[in-house]
Amino acid sequence: MIPVAEFKQFTEQQPAFKVLKPWWDVLAEYLTVAMLMIGVFGCTLQVTQDKIICLPSHEPRENLSDAPCQQLLPRGVSEHMGDLRGLSGLKNNLDLQQYSFINQLCYETALHWYAKYFPYLVVIHTLIFMVCTSFWFKFPGTSSKIEHFISILGKCFDSPWTTRALSEVSGENHKGPATGRATAIVVATAGTGSGKASESEKEKVLVEAEKVVTEPPAVTLLDKKEGEQAKALFEKVKKFRVHVEEGDILYSMYIRQMVLKVCKFFAILVYNLVYVEKINFLVACRVETSEVTGYASFCCNHTKAHLFSKLAFCYISFVCVYGITCLYTLYWLFHRPLKEYSFRSVREETGMNDIPDVKNDFAFMLHLIDQYDSLYSKRFAVFLSEVSESRLKQLNLNHEWTPEKLRQKLQRNARGRLELALCMLPGLPDTVFELSEMEALRLEAICDISFPPGLSQLVNLQELSLLHSPARLPFSLQIFLRDRLKVICVKFEELREVPLWVFGLRGLEELYLEGLFPPELARAATLESLRELKQLKVLSLRSNAGKVPASVTDVAGHLQRLSLHNDGARLLALNSLKKLVVLRELELVACGLERIPHAIFSLGALQELDLKDNHLRSIEEILSFQHCRKLVTLRLWHNQIAYVPEHVRKLRGLEQLYLSHNKLETLPTQLGLCSGLRLLDVSHNGLRSLPPEVGLLQNLQHLALSYNALETLPDELFFCRKLRTLLLGYNHLSHLSPHVAVLRALSRLELKGNQLEVLPEELGDCTGLKKSGLLVEDTLYEGLPAEVREKMEEE
Repeated sequence: MIPVAEFKQFTEQQPAFKVLKPWWDVLAEYLTVAMLMIGVFGCTLQVTQDKIICLPSHEPRENLSDAPCQQLLPRGVSEHMGDLRGLSGLKNNLDLQQYSFINQLCYETALHWYAKYFPYLVVIHTLIFMVCTSFWFKFPGTSSKIEHFISILGKCFDSPWTTRALSEVSGENHKGPATGRATAIVVATAGTGSGKASESEKEKVLVEAEKVVTEPPAVTLLDKKEGEQAKALFEKVKKFRVHVEEGDILYSMYIRQMVLKVCKFFAILVYNLVYVEKINFLVACRVETSEVTGYASFCCNHTKAHLFSKLAFCYISFVCVYGITCLYTLYWLFHRPLKEYSFRSVREETGMNDIPDVKNDFAFMLHLIDQYDSLYSKRFAVFLSEVSESRLKQLNLNHEWTPEKLRQKLQRNARGRLELALCMLPGLPDTVFELSEMEALRLEAICDISFPPGLSQLVNLQELSLLHSPARLPFSLQIFLRDRLKVICVKFEELREVPLWVFGLRGLEELYLEGLFPPELARAATLESLRELKQLKVLSLRSNAGKVPASVTDVAGHLQRLSLHNDGARLLALNSLKKLVVLRELELVACGLERIPHAIFSLGALQELDLKDNHLRSIEEILSFQHCRKLVTLRLWHNQIAYVPEHVRKLRGLEQLYLSHNKLETLPTQLGLCSGLRLLDVSHNGLRSLPPEVGLLQNLQHLALSYNALETLPDELFFCRKLRTLLLGYNHLSHLSPHVAVLRALSRLELKGNQLEVLPEELGDCTGLKKSGLLVEDTLYEGLPAEVREKMEEE
């Protein structure tokens, strides 16, 4: 007997594949097993027992008909037996070898091929059915997708995040009905009492009702490892969806194998119905074996005919059921749009309205899953929802960034506020809003921020920085921040990405914007209206504007500091600056200016002006600064200025003058008439000498002459008795005058990079100069007398 288990390799599949088997595939499997048992049983009988038994015919040759057994067929079995009893005494004169020879010869020549090979045909056809059913599980182009899908599906089904997400949604959906039910309980109880219920009973009912309302749904907690696994699942589902939705090979393969099975069904059914009657109990056999056996006609008995005929009818019945199942499957395949799958019912049930519909092979597999258990697709849909993914990211963030860890990152910023800086996170942790002591929040490279209601807990928040971090702010939180927020810094690739709610913070005092205008809008430089910013005092704009934005005039009445950094783009129209009547500080950095704009001279309240990194060659307009009577700081550094005009003497009130990184070779003698000058920076130029009139600057405290070509210093320089900082590094000085001793307030002296051979010992008379403030080569310092060095090294 051949065990059925030997054929297991033809249908062996992973147990997990059962989720892709609808009921008709399961029924077909049982039918094929039954048909295979029929075939194997018939084959076993065919091999182990006699196939046919033949007896010679004793009728004379001239009386023989074409069918020696024909005379036996019309009569009943009892007559047959009678005839056989009548012939029981006949001697055939044949031995066992001759009988075996006749049996085999008649089996091959007289028995119909269908009767001979029926069990083998059953086995072959059944194996073909099995192969057709499982081929798409084995074919390389489809099996890889199926295995990947089954693997992801199982993990999604068992993931704790799936349970948590569905439980949260279930809790939200049932919150409303629970509230209604609680109210009904209270009303019903009050009604049944008819006003006679005691106060204690009413209170008891109310407490029970509150329990019904407020009892939260049981939600499982995720640890960090489970959260990371769920995060990886989201990425796998995304990549798998992109890969599978590209084609429909699974759908096509399933249809092809189903069409093949239907065709096979019709072929089997037709030829079996035609040839099943060829299985006869008695078979007439005429062979020319008279020379060997003495007989030419034989009457043979097909010993398995009766059993085979019954098995054939059973087999045909199974094939019919199998065929009807295949026909139904074809109807299902072509009647429904299986290349599209809608999660509409899941969206309605779970409330996750962002679950997308899928197509092609992805949709087809989900349709098959629904035939097995629709719960699989519902739990799988959780990992297609971006809302669900964002919730998971938020949960993982909260696990990673605990309040204790965030408090360790709190530091004082340049403005003295307690600041929390977060950079390149996948989101904003909810735990941030537990730091009520935080005064400043800096968010950099954090995508798609949506501030939650918890922001209202930050009652001390005064400063917010959004650097490449787009943020959404609900209207209720806009009202909360409207009067609290004092400083906001926003940086994006383009200014149109700046959130509009920024321009509605009416309590804002400082606004820093950085981003480019689109090329087609750079010339117009249109900025959102600033009318709501009634308390704005500082406005900084770093962009590529072609002119000063017109909206700047919206805050002209109270703006005190304006900074325009243009990254080298030329700023053309500056006339609107005239309206900034209370402006105190103005920065026009890298604006491509070749001359000092005349609009600046109308700013009567201006105190500080910075024209850094422009293309200024001439500053003849410096005379007009006498109209800016309050101007105390003038920064003209990092330009191409070749000389300073003589009428610089008019700037008597100037206290700080920055002319470093230019092309100056001389300084005018009239510079000494700027009697109020406290700081003069002319480093990084080409100065070869200083005018003696520099000694007239009696209030000078800081003088920077580094990186020039000075060979000597005028003795008049040391008349500046208030000098605290004197930077002479990297010049061509070969001698330092002993008059340096009169600079008793000197605390910082740079001499490194010169041609000095020795330092004057009079440096010891500079009581404010210590070793840490003397920047010079070690060899020169060691050349000072020991008592001078000891004096400098004293605390």
